Amino acid sequence: MIIKILGSGCANCVNLERVTREAAGELGLDAQFEKVTDYGAIAGYGVMRTPGLVVDEQLVLSGRVPTTAQVRDILAPLAS
Repeated sequence: MIIKILGSGCANCVNLERVTREAAGELGLDAQFEKVTDYGAIAGYGVMRTPGLVVDEQLVLSGRVPTTAQVRDILAPLAS
C-alpha cells in the first residue's frame, strides 16, 4: 500500500502524516509513505485545500486533519 500525504509541509500536513502512520500501525499495514509537496501534483489529484491523503492513487481525504480512528476507518476497507 502506498500512502501519500499531500501538502506544503505545514502543521496540518505533519499532523495528518502522524495520525495516518498511527492508524496504519494499529491495522498492521505494510505501507510506504510519500510526501507530495509539488502544487501541480497536488492539484492533479483534485485537491483544492490541503492536507490531502491519497491511498494507492485514490484520494480519500482533503482539507482537514482527521483523528487516528477516522483514518483507521478509511484505511481498513482498503487494506483487504
